[in-house]
Amino acid sequence: MLIKPAADIRPSEITPPALYADRRRFLRLTGAGAAALALGGPSELLAAQARDLGPLVKSPFSTSEPLTPRKDIVSYNNFYEFGTDKGDPVQYASRMKTEPWTIKVEGLVGKPRTFDLDQIYKLAPLEERIYRLRCVEAWSMVVPWVGFPLAALLKAVEPLGSAKYVEFVSHYDPKVMSTRPVLDWPYSEGLRLDEAMHPLTLMAVGLYGEVLPNQNGAPVRLVVPWKYGFKSAKSIVTLRLTDTQPNTSWNDAGPSEYGFYSNVNPDVDHPRWSQAKERRIGEFLKRKTLPFNGYAEQVASLYAGMDLRKHY
Repeated sequence: MLIKPAADIRPSEITPPALYADRRRFLRLTGAGAAALALGGPSELLAAQARDLGPLVKSPFSTSEPLTPRKDIVSYNNFYEFGTDKGDPVQYASRMKTEPWTIKVEGLVGKPRTFDLDQIYKLAPLEERIYRLRCVEAWSMVVPWVGFPLAALLKAVEPLGSAKYVEFVSHYDPKVMSTRPVLDWPYSEGLRLDEAMHPLTLMAVGLYGEVLPNQNGAPVRLVVPWKYGFKSAKSIVTLRLTDTQPNTSWNDAGPSEYGFYSNVNPDVDHPRWSQAKERRIGEFLKRKTLPFNGYAEQVASLYAGMDLRKHY
């Protein structure tokens, strides 16, 4: 049974209230405020992180919608390892070291391999892809990501015929990240292999032509534009190919609220709010949510014959 709220709710009210509590204790645990203060505050932090990625290939998959301003994209984030308020990641994610960095690909592959960042950058030409981003909390953005198809990485390790799913595991360092049991750390997500190999599925290393800021999931994150944003795992350290559906952090935390597929669907509400409309950051009025976030033409065939209310 779907439960619709009687009235619109503010973004700060959408995430369970318990996640917004005890913020002072979180700051004591991480000691994260010192890093931002040393840089002089968020504006200095953003400037320090910006680094040009050079010439980029323009992608035919890009939307022509107006971009969300960079200042909003890098300062309004969900990255619960650094806090549950939208402004926490930009304040505290600078504590995470992103170099050196490696990504291990293991499991049902013919050539298991560990990639460093130089190797990651050379897997395929970097593209600018302007994608819609739809959060499960009913807000959205338009982001000019920089990255390459996840398929390029997967082909390099030669998935076995028995591989059906890809699990993504995020970096977790309790010395600089939250130790509160908001989720079961480290953060994990998963896709079917055909979803992972789809041309729209992106491994992002930047945005707005610059190296990805820490708070947006540096140095490498997943972007799956037809799914709710939490499916796009940040700061990835491991990919694991399996023959069974992997557990995922939000599905484990609230299986009745966050399904494995989590395709954007205006006809399937979250149990506590409607998904029919969304608030685009920077706009006053709400807009209608598009099936598959506007990418139905490209991806609907992946789910032919599936009950998308059951497999939400």
